[in-house]
Amino acid sequence: MGVGKMVPFELKYTAEHEWVKVEGERVTVGITEYAQKELGDVVYVELPAVGEKVKAKAGMGSIESVKAVSDVYAPLTGEIVEVNDELQFSPELVNQDPYGKGWIAVIEVADTEELKNLLSAEAYQKLIGGN
Repeated sequence: MGVGKMVPFELKYTAEHEWVKVEGERVTVGITEYAQKELGDVVYVELPAVGEKVKAKAGMGSIESVKAVSDVYAPLTGEIVEVNDELQFSPELVNQDPYGKGWIAVIEVADTEELKNLLSAEAYQKLIGGN
């Protein structure tokens, strides 16, 4: 299948199934197509607060689906500068458009060196069993 809709090649990823769109010192974060499929229908998204300081690999909110509640982890250390309030009214956007309208938060990154710890699209594809 290769890297495509399931794993957009221009994004970075975490082993916890978050995607990261890097734009200078700011990154937009969401959960991957794979993660939303595993979760099933999303019914509620607990967003972090703007101004909240987050640490790489620490929880920064959660996603509740009909099957389970799953933590969303900060891919990088920094400060939340924006959250997707739309998800409070339309949590299903996480299922419908995980790489677009289903984004979760924007983080101002404290240390861009941490970007090196993220997975490439190819590495993430391998992790989820693609080729």
